[in-house]
Amino acid sequence: MSALERLHEKIEQLKTDYVSIQEQNKNLKSQLAGVAAAHTDQETLVAELRAELEQCTAKEQTIRNLQQELQEKDNEIEKIIAQVESLLA
Repeated sequence: MSALERLHEKIEQLKTDYVSIQEQNKNLKSQLAGVAAAHTDQETLVAELRAELEQCTAKEQTIRNLQQELQEKDNEIEKIIAQVESLLA
């Protein structure tokens, strides 16, 4: 095998390797784009969950306030009932 033939084989191998590397690069770029999109989606979901958590926390506070108000009204009603009973007695 002559030096020219060996050089020709090496060039052909380099071309083949170059095409393979280009395909791998294309695949990696595609995967990277997918990861970036997934990361963006994840950030969006985290933001939505935080907003929902804030809403839930606000609703829980409203519920606590309403329960306290209800207890105060129950106490007032009990006092009125006691006053009516004492007037009737």
